[in-house]
Amino acid sequence: MKRLFFLLALVLFFNNTFAQDSEDPGKGFGIPSKRGGIGFGNLKKFTGIRFNFKDKDVDKINGINTTIWTTKDESFQTGTVNGLSLGLPLAMGHDNQNGISIGALGVATRGSLTGINIGVLGAGAGDNVTGLNIGGLGIGSGGDLRGITIGGLGAGSGGSVVGFNFGGLGIGAGDDLSGFTIGGLGVGSGGNVNGITIGGLGVGAGEDINGFSFAVAGIGAGDHIRGVTIAGVGIGAGEEVKGITIAGVGIGSRKLTGLAVAAAVGGMDLKGIMIAPAWLRVGDRHKLDDGTWEVKEGTMTGLSISAYNRIKGEQRGVVFGVVNYAMRVKGVQFGLINIIKENPRGLRVLPIFNTKFGRGN
Repeated sequence: MKRLFFLLALVLFFNNTFAQDSEDPGKGFGIPSKRGGIGFGNLKKFTGIRFNFKDKDVDKINGINTTIWTTKDESFQTGTVNGLSLGLPLAMGHDNQNGISIGALGVATRGSLTGINIGVLGAGAGDNVTGLNIGGLGIGSGGDLRGITIGGLGAGSGGSVVGFNFGGLGIGAGDDLSGFTIGGLGVGSGGNVNGITIGGLGVGAGEDINGFSFAVAGIGAGDHIRGVTIAGVGIGAGEEVKGITIAGVGIGSRKLTGLAVAAAVGGMDLKGIMIAPAWLRVGDRHKLDDGTWEVKEGTMTGLSISAYNRIKGEQRGVVFGVVNYAMRVKGVQFGLINIIKENPRGLRVLPIFNTKFGRGN
């Protein structure tokens, strides 16, 4: 009777095993089953510890998955691995990997990487990379890059980069870049740069820069710069620079608001405190096709300290300089030579002090 029950149990076990494996389990074998335990080969759906040379048409792996190489055809890189993915040398060959992914050379997926992702050379995904991401050379993502990202040479994303980001040479994002970001040479974004941003040489954004930004050379934005901005050479924005802005050589924008300190400062609409040891320039002029010049007037509101205050437009406030020039004034000029174009003859150029006299124009 005991032998009969043992034989019956053995038949039921193997019958259950082969019944489960009848749905194309893939090539290979497993102990005790092709569905779970310890597996060898390209088993498509497995739970436990699995070893395979090259993953192809995977469905779902839960547990520990170890691979050596990857398929050349991306269409075979399917399915999801949940748990620990080990690459000797490449941990790749799937749509998604969730958990811990470590590759002696690299880690990559066609879809998303989520969790702890470490590639000695690099790590990347066609979609999002999320979590703790470390690539000896670099980190790349076709979608968003989120979490703590460290790329030996650099890190880049076709979408947004969010979190703590370090790139030995640089960090780049096709969309927004937000958080604490350090790029050895530079930091760039096609959208906005938000947070604390440090670029060895430069920081650039296609739209706005918001927060604290520092660069040895220059900082530039297509639209606005807001916050505390410090650059060794220059700072510029297409629309407005606002906040505390300090540059070694120059600061320029159509609109400047706040405190601006640089050897030269220029724009169309300046409001606040401007300290420009070399010169301050407000307004602009362009040469027309007929050879004549068109003057575009600007305004300066607040306080300016510069060797040469040149205001093509209206001064509203106080300026200190060696030579001061304004077309119109609602305030005071102090300097060696003070010029106000709207004043009556005899009062247009005065030493020490000048202001608006008479009714004006």
